[in-house]
Amino acid sequence: MSPRYACTASPAPDLYNTPKLGMESADLIRDFKRYYGTYLAQDKGCASGHYLFTALAFTLRDRLFNRMKHTKHTYAESHCKQAYYLSMEFLMGRAMGNAALNLGLDKETEKALHDLGLNFEELIDMEHDAGLGNGGLGRLAACFIDSCATLQLPVTGYGLRYEYGMFKQSIKNGFQIEKPDHWLRDGNPWELERPEFTQRVKFGGHTEFHREHDGEMRVYWVDTNDVLAVPYDMPVPGYQNGTVNKLRLWKAAATDEFNLEDFNSGSYTEAVAAKNEAENISMVLYPNDASENGKELRLRQQYFLASASLQDILDYWVANHGQNFDHFADKNCFQLNDTHPTVAVAELMRLLMDDHELSWEQAWDITSQTMAYTNHTLLPEALERWPVNMFGRLLPRILEIIYEINARFLREVANHWPGDKKKLASLSIIEEGPQQQVRMAHLAIVGSYSINGVAALHSELLKKGLFHDFYQLWPHKFNNKTNGVTQRRWMAWCNPALSELVTETIGDKWITHLSELKKLEPYAHDKTFQKKWHDAKLENKKRLADLVKESCGVIFDPEAMFDIQVKRIHEYKRQLLNVLHVIHLYDRIKRGDTEGMTPRCVLFGGKAAPGYVMAKQIVKLINNVAELVNNDPEIGNWLKVVFLPNYQVSAMEVICPAADLSEQISTAGKEASGTGNMKFMMNGAITIGTLDGANIEIREEAGDDNFFLFGLTEEEVVEARHGYNPRFIIENDPDLKRVVTLLEAGHFNQFEPGCFDDVIGAFTNPHDPWMTVADFRSYVDAQQQAAEAYQDKERWTAMSIINSANSGKFSTDRTMEEYNNEIWKLEKINPSYD
Repeated sequence: MSPRYACTASPAPDLYNTPKLGMESADLIRDFKRYYGTYLAQDKGCASGHYLFTALAFTLRDRLFNRMKHTKHTYAESHCKQAYYLSMEFLMGRAMGNAALNLGLDKETEKALHDLGLNFEELIDMEHDAGLGNGGLGRLAACFIDSCATLQLPVTGYGLRYEYGMFKQSIKNGFQIEKPDHWLRDGNPWELERPEFTQRVKFGGHTEFHREHDGEMRVYWVDTNDVLAVPYDMPVPGYQNGTVNKLRLWKAAATDEFNLEDFNSGSYTEAVAAKNEAENISMVLYPNDASENGKELRLRQQYFLASASLQDILDYWVANHGQNFDHFADKNCFQLNDTHPTVAVAELMRLLMDDHELSWEQAWDITSQTMAYTNHTLLPEALERWPVNMFGRLLPRILEIIYEINARFLREVANHWPGDKKKLASLSIIEEGPQQQVRMAHLAIVGSYSINGVAALHSELLKKGLFHDFYQLWPHKFNNKTNGVTQRRWMAWCNPALSELVTETIGDKWITHLSELKKLEPYAHDKTFQKKWHDAKLENKKRLADLVKESCGVIFDPEAMFDIQVKRIHEYKRQLLNVLHVIHLYDRIKRGDTEGMTPRCVLFGGKAAPGYVMAKQIVKLINNVAELVNNDPEIGNWLKVVFLPNYQVSAMEVICPAADLSEQISTAGKEASGTGNMKFMMNGAITIGTLDGANIEIREEAGDDNFFLFGLTEEEVVEARHGYNPRFIIENDPDLKRVVTLLEAGHFNQFEPGCFDDVIGAFTNPHDPWMTVADFRSYVDAQQQAAEAYQDKERWTAMSIINSANSGKFSTDRTMEEYNNEIWKLEKINPSYD
């Protein structure tokens, strides 16, 4: 810690007891004017939207920080157990609207700004989406910590403060173009830098063993290249309950700004090389790991997060308890969000042994009783592995500890299965081969007391497949926690038209108890209520149509069916199957087969990872098909197709309230859970989907008649792989044959010969793992059922109401209650601020 931030005296208590800030519109106006005119020094000669937004953000932030400070002190005074959520992503979205809603200030803020001649929505639109996540994983983490605050659970989030988000996506000639997403270019008014809690993170160097005067052997990690971790705190408000938890994000900084000797000699690049290398760690969300440098940077990011966070937590413990760790496991637990932060298992061991001088046994007892691991994938290739030689070069001390953990663990495996070398090889944290790898999921399982999946099917498949041997060894560790989403953002905030109708009809308890929506079910066939429901949906569809026109130049008719698939572009999510159906509809219209057809507007959105060539080819195909369809006068209003560029949280806030049909069409057995499916259901969309991930539970809640099911089951997928012949299926399905003929003839790439040969080759390959062709006929039939149902407005509206009414299970409030009751076991703490 810099001497500048060292505490040398205790200020008078009155310095901490800041007065409560007023919550009326007049109070907001006064503070807004002070920030705008004095702090930001704006005058009547300037009316910059940026400064207006910033002044309002600071006005709301003051109220958040007061509550955050009070919440922190309440936790400390109660000596309660606390949980820490470690995640490489927190896809927070925009903060202003959520802050106003959760503070109970949304109406007062709107009134205050109106009195000043300003528009609240316009200021909200000036905020950049926080570039702290990529997709479902990061958005889930954001929903989790929102619910923890609303449930008044003492939970702190830890992540990285990325300077740049994944990338800004634009489309040029149908291709995805990636541009830097410098979301912090105008600053972030919601964060508070806390340099007094800066940590030092080690890389490289080597270890030395010394026997101390007490006879104990100590390990020293020396000659390291250190990086500073500077924390920035962001408030996470509960819903109108006085609780504001914090999300602490780490920024990487060099220990020295530059080498003065190199600078004076004229070697300017070399002088700042160390600074640049250090800051690269938190520069970009998820670097492309197709290269060795990319892999190394990602491992640096993961260790940087784990080490800085654990040091921070241990410092807090020592400040309050000294070096006595006897009750540490009773008062702390760490939830590891996927494999990214799982190096925390070995890092906690290092800190406890090397820095705090605990024995291996003491350190392992603490580690194995405080770590909990959430798995988010069924794809073996998505389970992170790091080359041992790279791991040893970057983190030599950590690798030594992993080897020791593995040796002790394999002894237990050998005792359980004597002489079974296959079991030893299967379970080992170190994977043998031409290049040894560290299996991070294995490290997490060995070091954790809880391992959970995120949907009922997913958790069962983990036990039956991916982690079967571990389940046989430790069945008591495995459990399920079906994901959810927060209804505060994903209905109360983003869908005011529907929210007001729901509250008017059943009251507002649903905002904190989503199961209350069940009270809507008796209204599903009430014609008066149906009309109001339909009108709210139509209002939302008009809002999305405006966004589509502005972003893509295509006109969506709000009376048409809005058919939506927005998610990360990946072969297993099968955007390809969707676009094959679009081509089928196009072919029908061109052949004059429109009798009974339902006009349809199809919207795709999502980003393909920069190094994922096939995903980017699918983006190109979607855009080429859209270009042809939207500009063919014969197609007219029967079909419109767009790929909405740069899909992000703020876009989803417009999309999900407007969706009629929610596309959740992954290959059965591949999607862990999904959360977009829950957002759509909550807002009254009907799902077309396979029995995969949380779709199964969505169908159970909504009922078979309110879900369009298609496709092979997970067991049938496994069986169908034997003798799978896509070409035979194509030849025997006239509709599919026409679709493939159009593609192979280059109809959608007339001036780009061979452009889609790889895509065609992928789905016609007998070894296609995604079984796209196998599900085509079933998918087309289910789409026809959906189209027919949409024409019956009363039936469709009733299905929409029933879906929303039965979405109560899919609130993260329920999810976090389960995490707490079954894993964390925290006491709910009420700071009683309001």
